[in-house]
Amino acid sequence: MIDFVGQRRWFFLISWILVIIGIASLVISQVQLGTPLRLGPDFAGGTSMTLQFSPAVEQSQLREEMSSLGYDEATIQNAGEGSFIIHIREITSEQAEELAQGLGTELNSQVEVTDYYLASATVGAATARSALIAVIVASVAMLLYIVWAFRRMPKPFRWGSVAVIAVVHDVFITLGFFSLMGLLAGVEIDALFITGLLTVVGYSVNNIVVIFDRIRENTARGISSDFGLTVNSSIVETLGRCLNTSLTTLFVILALFLFGGATVHYFVLVLLLGVVIGTYDSIFVAGPFLVVWEQGEWSSLLPWSKRSA
Repeated sequence: MIDFVGQRRWFFLISWILVIIGIASLVISQVQLGTPLRLGPDFAGGTSMTLQFSPAVEQSQLREEMSSLGYDEATIQNAGEGSFIIHIREITSEQAEELAQGLGTELNSQVEVTDYYLASATVGAATARSALIAVIVASVAMLLYIVWAFRRMPKPFRWGSVAVIAVVHDVFITLGFFSLMGLLAGVEIDALFITGLLTVVGYSVNNIVVIFDRIRENTARGISSDFGLTVNSSIVETLGRCLNTSLTTLFVILALFLFGGATVHYFVLVLLLGVVIGTYDSIFVAGPFLVVWEQGEWSSLLPWSKRSA
């Protein structure tokens, strides 16, 4: 039997490393950009448009010409096959057409505006605020549901709290990853990012509830007086189910990431990252954390301390 609970300090260490990297990235991003995450037009406001070049041009050429035309702040993403997604300050559709014609003249290429989207910073702020409220409401709802579902277990509030903490752990690591990607690769978040994040929350809590339900069954059966052994046995019994579900989901998401087009790349990346972290968390973190709380061994949450060894 794999000793997930006995080796929990190593899994907690991995989580701490990811969390610390995320905190550092969020802080650095806040200092450099004035925001923890690099915001796309959906939140920061501005114009997003897709330009199709025929013949195709190099991204470096396009960036140079955008700067020469006064759009130094432009964010350019290569969408493949001569297409580029460009995020710039707010301009009208007529100005977008003029910009495309100017780029076509300078780059000796025919340019077509295949997509144009204008976002207001006010609407973006409202969207961000609504997303935060949605995450809080979802967390409270999950807490109440799990407390009710496990109401016959001793201290059901503890079970719900562990599940919510585990989900917040997943969301925080995902935010840290995208903050880091924003610093290193200029990755921006948009409204689809919020959709993906909420999907990750649902997926993660589903896996956790499956394992917690098996723990409840095994506790009722009295397979061991050692709660840690009961939790470990429950994780092992549900391991195949969790991995099979995650792998089949990952295959579909990976196909979308490879063939779904540039406009949904970051949305799919949120799902991809969320499924991986959610699976890791439900197997290696949530159950062992429940044992730590049950047994009061809080020092094991700090794997570098001498007492945790």
